[in-house]
Amino acid sequence: MAESYPTLTQCALVAAAFKVLLFPAYKSTDFEVHRNWLAITNSLPLSQWYHDKTSEWTLDYPPFFAYFEWLLAHVARLVDPAMVRVYNLGYDSWETVYFQRFSVIITELLLVYALQMFVDSSPLQSKRAAQVAALSVFLSPGLLIIDHIHFQYNGFMYGILVASLVLARYKSTLLQSGLVFGALLCFKHIYLYLAPAYFVFLLRAYCLSARSVFRIKLLNCVKLGLGLGGIFAAAFAPFALMGQIPQLLSRLFPFSRGLCHAYWAPNVWALYSLADRVLIHFAPKLGLPLKTEALNSVTRGLVGDTAFAVLPEVTPRVCFALTLLFQILPLIKLFRRPTWDNFIGAVTLCGYASFLFGWHVHEKAILLVIIPFSLIALRDRRHLGAFRPLIVAGYISLFPLLFTPAEFPIKTIYTVFWLVLFLISLDRMAPASNQPRVFLLDRFSTLYIAVSIPLIAYTSLFHQVIFGKRLEFLPLMFTSSYTAIGVVGSWVGYMVVYYTC
Repeated sequence: MAESYPTLTQCALVAAAFKVLLFPAYKSTDFEVHRNWLAITNSLPLSQWYHDKTSEWTLDYPPFFAYFEWLLAHVARLVDPAMVRVYNLGYDSWETVYFQRFSVIITELLLVYALQMFVDSSPLQSKRAAQVAALSVFLSPGLLIIDHIHFQYNGFMYGILVASLVLARYKSTLLQSGLVFGALLCFKHIYLYLAPAYFVFLLRAYCLSARSVFRIKLLNCVKLGLGLGGIFAAAFAPFALMGQIPQLLSRLFPFSRGLCHAYWAPNVWALYSLADRVLIHFAPKLGLPLKTEALNSVTRGLVGDTAFAVLPEVTPRVCFALTLLFQILPLIKLFRRPTWDNFIGAVTLCGYASFLFGWHVHEKAILLVIIPFSLIALRDRRHLGAFRPLIVAGYISLFPLLFTPAEFPIKTIYTVFWLVLFLISLDRMAPASNQPRVFLLDRFSTLYIAVSIPLIAYTSLFHQVIFGKRLEFLPLMFTSSYTAIGVVGSWVGYMVVYYTC
């Protein structure tokens, strides 16, 4: 079969040129976070990395990412020595901007490589569809907004995740898949949310006999255990020897943060918060008790303690229990039928559960669902029907990250163009399903997408024209609530598809 065009390499080159033009664009506090981490790992001894409090942006990623910053710092100090000085807080010379922006583009090449692995490993009859799916991931508005404007290194780390998922496709590379994922956990601990799917899949497909779950493949267990042990030892052993594991863990898991992030991520708790705000106005008529101390709370929806005026408070234990419950359900099917498609589906549903029910969820974590789902979205039209509202909701939910006027046309035009291009392309590529499609899901998807354009227009333009600086919370609340409905609807739809396939 002839190579599909445009290729990933060609798109990577064109995309890199476009991303270079965005170097002067808005950059969030994450830019300073990562510059500070360069300075910490370059200027301080290993023993102080997770203790330093010179900046409020302390190091709170696992050791492999700290080592990654340490390697980048060796190049950074050649570009601009002032960039890697711990006390140079807020430093953003043009050399610093160029270096950090370029480092994101260069490290993102790992995602290109992993996506090419995905295309090459796909069956001949679905290679063209795999190519479209791979391009949709690499050209994702999410990665453009979060990494290349807002600033992070998600493309690099999702490259590791995709490589691990592709390696799980064949029995001969199952061990490598598990080890690569183990390394990923040592880069960013948010991927722990996907770990249950990996555990069940590797247990069933690699450590237990295909003929009987009561027959253990001892050698495989030993190889996997030793491999993962070696990876985690390489990451954590230096800190364990210094007695710093408690300090390191306190940085990785700051449970003192509130239920909601500064902007409600589009999940169940966004709808719960919305319901509480609506009930405030109806509580006197309905005879519901009203907690007056929560009415004027400055932490409602902000980082910190989230207070509800009418509805019961939500605790971390409730979030954990709900997340665990809705992760276990797809894992039952995965254990019974450990196929690659079921594995990717379980990874996706584990991502959904953690995003929808987790404690202090960031809106950027929606990529944890979108990217694995993209690999199977073209399996048939039923999968695509559940995928469409997810990508519309997921990418629109990221718009509040870029609130400056200069970035409005970039995020809007690029996202709308991407949605039009890939929704049409995916629709043409998705084969018919052997099972009947869900009528309500199809209609929900069409109606949901239709509402997105007036929503973007109102929240980005018309609200300010009509209200000026009054009711500033409305655009955020509308965006959060609309996108939460899309993500929840997509999750329900895919749960139906997953269990009926």
